[in-house]
Amino acid sequence: MERLNLSDNIIRLRRERKITQEELADFLGVTKASVSKWENAQSVPDILLLLQLAAFFDITIDELIGYDPQLTREQIRRFYTELSEDFAKQPFHETLDKIRALAHRYYSCYPFLLQLCVLYWNHYMLAETEEEQEQILKEAVSWCDHILETCGDVGVCGDALAVKAGLSLQLGNAGETIEMLEPASDPVRFSGQNGTLLVRAYQMAGEQEKARRYIQAREYLDMLNLVGDAVMTLALYQDDLKRCQKTVRRIRAVMEQYRLEQLHPNVAAQFHYQTAVMYAANKETEDAFEALALFGNCIGRLLDAEKIVLQGDEYFDRVDEWIENLPLGAIAPRSREFISQNVREAFAHPVFESMRERPEFQKLIQRYKGGEDNA
Repeated sequence: MERLNLSDNIIRLRRERKITQEELADFLGVTKASVSKWENAQSVPDILLLLQLAAFFDITIDELIGYDPQLTREQIRRFYTELSEDFAKQPFHETLDKIRALAHRYYSCYPFLLQLCVLYWNHYMLAETEEEQEQILKEAVSWCDHILETCGDVGVCGDALAVKAGLSLQLGNAGETIEMLEPASDPVRFSGQNGTLLVRAYQMAGEQEKARRYIQAREYLDMLNLVGDAVMTLALYQDDLKRCQKTVRRIRAVMEQYRLEQLHPNVAAQFHYQTAVMYAANKETEDAFEALALFGNCIGRLLDAEKIVLQGDEYFDRVDEWIENLPLGAIAPRSREFISQNVREAFAHPVFESMRERPEFQKLIQRYKGGEDNA
């Protein structure tokens, strides 16, 4: 955490005004020794003197003490990466205490507070008891409520509503989640045409490059959403093997054409894993093994990469700028160590019980047995 800079600021401001410690002391009605102690960080002025100092230098108290309640995008990303790594390497409650201290300090920095909600959502399951997991999720919901009640940024509020809905669903409050999302999620709403209208407006205004960047980002997201929806389709229709087989064939074709395993191995891994679960549930063991192997390949891409980042390719050659403007930029929301842990838990799914003694399954488990054994 960055320290406050009261002592340095008093020195700087006093010198800019070209006054001595004694002159400043006379104005405030204190001794020269008191001013000297402030500037040497041996003591601090009381609250009334802070008000007088700020008025004298014609600045706010926040500016005087060097406190900035707003973080830059880069600072938010740096904090998120650091905290995500802390969850993997540091004691769980030490990391929680650190997050809570940051939330308290930057309670009015709504984009940062929102990312702390996301951080909780991604790591709450590390808590040892269900009671503590629930407490962490509820704490994140309270932060979302604070954002929705006090933030004036429509975009941040929209994201906060979506995160709150996800947290509420995780807490088992399906009715609340429906109430939050249903009004804005009707597929026939005119808002679904906003993207098309914006692209046409860009073209009409002669802003061709903006139109190209936007449509690429939208196509990229549509592809990810299509595969994500297919994951849910496989879960919803798990008892309809023929339909699921059609879904697998079609989505695999899309993934191959868009090279999704290279472009976004995390989303590809989710689809392959759900495919394996569906086949295992239907006693289609060989197909389940094939899907698990594809899942393992995607996880290998994530863990073997020098750095886990989102990126485009030669087809999506204009999405990097859009990715850079995401709240977390290109960085992954979870650390490498946490991904390994999730993978080990994924292989422990009861649906794979009948496959567990097969050599190919043991080989997959062995690869992720230790947090460091990812080669």
